Amino acid sequence: MARSIWTGAISFGMVTVPVKLYSAINRKSVRFHQLNGKTGVRIAQKRVDPQSGEEVPYEDIVKGYEIAPDRYVVIEPGELEALEPKKTKTIEIEEFVDLEQIDPIFYDHPYYLAPGPGGAKPYKLLVEAMRETGKVAIARVVIRSKEALVALRPIGDVLAMSTMVFADEVLPPERLDEIKEAEEVKTTKRELDIAKQLVESLAGDFKPDSYKDAYRQQVLEMIERKAQGKEIAVQPEPEEAATPAPDLMGALKASLEAVKAREADGGEPAKAKRKAPAKAAAKNQAAKKAPKSAGGKGSPSGKAGGKAAASGKRSGAKATAKR
Repeated sequence: MARSIWTGAISFGMVTVPVKLYSAINRKSVRFHQLNGKTGVRIAQKRVDPQSGEEVPYEDIVKGYEIAPDRYVVIEPGELEALEPKKTKTIEIEEFVDLEQIDPIFYDHPYYLAPGPGGAKPYKLLVEAMRETGKVAIARVVIRSKEALVALRPIGDVLAMSTMVFADEVLPPERLDEIKEAEEVKTTKRELDIAKQLVESLAGDFKPDSYKDAYRQQVLEMIERKAQGKEIAVQPEPEEAATPAPDLMGALKASLEAVKAREADGGEPAKAKRKAPAKAAAKNQAAKKAPKSAGGKGSPSGKAGGKAAASGKRSGAKATAKR
């Protein structure tokens, strides 16, 4: 059974909805420990003063903010505690906005909110009201002594909460020089039309289960093989030959034709589709040559075929006369 990581209430207006907070994801990154390559013993991390070379006890460590190279402002624990937000155990909704107004770049970590004791009815009412209006709630909440900006939105019958980054934490794309260069490039209507056709030909419904972390799976399989005592052969990386940049229009057309070929084959590779016309052409060529060798005027078989046909006509005439 899942365990909640926080309990509190959603507050908006005069309404309070008791809720429990659960993590919505379980990251499955493969984690490694650092070992001594000679002994296989796990490395211990120690806090060492580089000047004295001695280990510093945890109680003697303070926080420092670097204002210049090797210059720090020392902050005492009590000074930070005085600035910590008040733990209210409440998700304070400040406003409701349209979902399309929030760029996904602002979302950080997702959670699920479940109704707490006595909160089933107001919880369902809030979910249905937000779903019907298409609104997302922007709120503030204090979790682990830190205030977070969050977005609440319904996912089916569940209320999801995503922590958000603040606007000054998002780097503007204008700082990238390459973006400025791309803005100056001119495209033609024909190029745009073919690009749109390619996009439409690859369009489909998003199915999360169809995407797998292939690298993670390969790492886990390698670990399993090594755990069983199997040798792992490390293959050298192939050298990549430098190739000239392809013509944009030619690349778009080739991509579009490849997609159409796969669709015509029912999902088969376009390579197989290109081989089919060659075989069909060979059959057609053979069919065209066949009548000349089978029934041509200059061939013995053609004369034999003519005699057989004439004999068949005379036999049919005699049979008709007898009847």
